[in-house]
Amino acid sequence: MTSIYLFLLGRILLGGYFLNSGWAHFKNFKSMAGYARSMGVPAPELAVGGTGVLLAAGGLSILTGFWVQLGIASLIVFFLGVTFKMHAFWKIQDQQQMWMQRMLFMRNIALTGAVLMLLSIPQPWAWSLMF
Repeated sequence: MTSIYLFLLGRILLGGYFLNSGWAHFKNFKSMAGYARSMGVPAPELAVGGTGVLLAAGGLSILTGFWVQLGIASLIVFFLGVTFKMHAFWKIQDQQQMWMQRMLFMRNIALTGAVLMLLSIPQPWAWSLMF
């Protein structure tokens, strides 16, 4: 029984993290689009808005347990599109910036692994909005 509560807590924490990250894309839209532009992202406004939607959809899905596979797919698309473009640490000469981008790259790789593991958990999840 304890594992059900721990799983629910984990869903709240992980889903909340992605939901908050998606919200930050819209809250800080101009600065994020400017940063994306500086990184050579084509159509940076569209990219920031789209990635914000992917993050929010994935977070809400994990949080509620509703359309889990679609939510996880949206997060995987986000990670594949963003991780290698925005955190390409191997292209950076400055050591401090290189280590920061390497850490962010590895964080995204770890989060990708975490959301992939969620696919192995039978659905519907306990306390899920999925009927």
